[in-house]
Amino acid sequence: MDTITHTLFGLALYRAVDKKNMDKKYKRAYLLTAVGASQIPDIDVISQLWDSEGLYQMWHRGITHSLFLTPVWALLFFLLCLLLFKIKDIKLFLLAWLAVFIHDTSDLFNAWGTGYLEPFSSMRLSFGTIPIVDFTIWIIIGIAFLFSKRTKLKSPYYFKMAWALIAIHILVQSTQGFLVYKQYEKNNDQVALSANFIPWTFTVITKKADKVTIYQDNLFQEKKEMYVLQSKEDADLDTLFTKLPQAKTLYEWSPFVVVVDDEDRLGLYDPRFYRKGQSFLFEYIEKKKN
Repeated sequence: MDTITHTLFGLALYRAVDKKNMDKKYKRAYLLTAVGASQIPDIDVISQLWDSEGLYQMWHRGITHSLFLTPVWALLFFLLCLLLFKIKDIKLFLLAWLAVFIHDTSDLFNAWGTGYLEPFSSMRLSFGTIPIVDFTIWIIIGIAFLFSKRTKLKSPYYFKMAWALIAIHILVQSTQGFLVYKQYEKNNDQVALSANFIPWTFTVITKKADKVTIYQDNLFQEKKEMYVLQSKEDADLDTLFTKLPQAKTLYEWSPFVVVVDDEDRLGLYDPRFYRKGQSFLFEYIEKKKN
C-alpha cells in the first residue's frame, strides 16, 4: 500500500484504542507506536543510497517486510517508548506487532508484492487483488473519523467497526479477484492480476508462449482486451544483464516480463504496469548505430 494508507492504518489503530484513563505521556507513546510501526517496514527505501548493483527492486519490500521480522520491529518500538517516555507496557509491544503485521500483510494484496517469507524464501508474494492506493479504505477510515467527532459514542467503537469493514472489503474483492484469475489459468502459461482503482475491476495479464495479452475484467461484465504484446523470447539477455544489473533484478522480481529486441533497444519490462503504450518498470540499453 502507499504511504498515506499505511499512515491511515496507524491512526485507525491508535483511535481504536480506549485511551479514557491515559495521560498525555501514554497517549503520545501509543500514537508513536501505532503510526511509527505502521511505517517502519518501508525504511528499506534508504537502500537506494548505497545500491550500486541494481538490486533495489529486490531490497524494497524485501527482508524489512518479512513476517519473521515483525516481532523485532515490535520490540524496537517497545524499547523506544521505554527510552523516550519511561513507559514499560506490554500492550505497546502488541500494538506495534499488530501494526507491522498489518503493513506487511496488506502489501501482499497489491501487484508489487513483498518478500513475506524472507530469508527462508526469496519468492515475491503478490495477490494483485487490491490497488496500491485503495480509496475505499480511505473512505471507510474517513467516515469513522467523522462519526467519532459528531456522535456521543466512543471513538474506539467507530474505528473497530472501520477495521471490520476494511477486512470485509479486502475479503470480498480478493475473492472476486481469485475467481477472475481462475478463469484465465487453464488456457495460459502464466497469469498475473493487478487490481484497478475502481472496486471489483481487475487488469488480467496473461502470457502464452511469446504472446502477452492484457485484459480488463470483472465478474459482472464481459472481459475487454486492452493490449496484445509480443515478447522476443529468443533474445540473448546476457549483454543487457551485464551492462544493466537492474534489468536482471527486474527479470527475477517480476512474475514474467516482455522482452524488447528491436533495431534501437534491448530490454524488458513488467507488463503488469503497462499503460498507454509503455510500462514504467522498463529497463533497456540503446543499441549502437552502424
